[in-house]
Amino acid sequence: MSTLSEITDSLENRIKKLVQSHLKTKQENALLEEEIAALRLQKEEFHNEIESWRNKHDTLKFANSILGSDDYKRDTKLKINALIREIDQCITELSE
Repeated sequence: MSTLSEITDSLENRIKKLVQSHLKTKQENALLEEEIAALRLQKEEFHNEIESWRNKHDTLKFANSILGSDDYKRDTKLKINALIREIDQCITELSE
């Protein structure tokens, strides 16, 4: 009979350890999920910041090309030609 009692006690101890381990793992999992959510939010903020800097860069590049910067002479000529074509189209449509 004592062996049955010992086996039962041993199983009970193992089950308690498993439950404690399970609870600890659940808590760790919850913390990791919070960290993942925070990192995703941070990633989105970085993405938005990068997009903002890209827009600023494009705006500055366009401004330099309009001002006739030596670095962007080709771009300036292309933009002026595109604007002239648009104006010609408008004049054509208005004259009809």
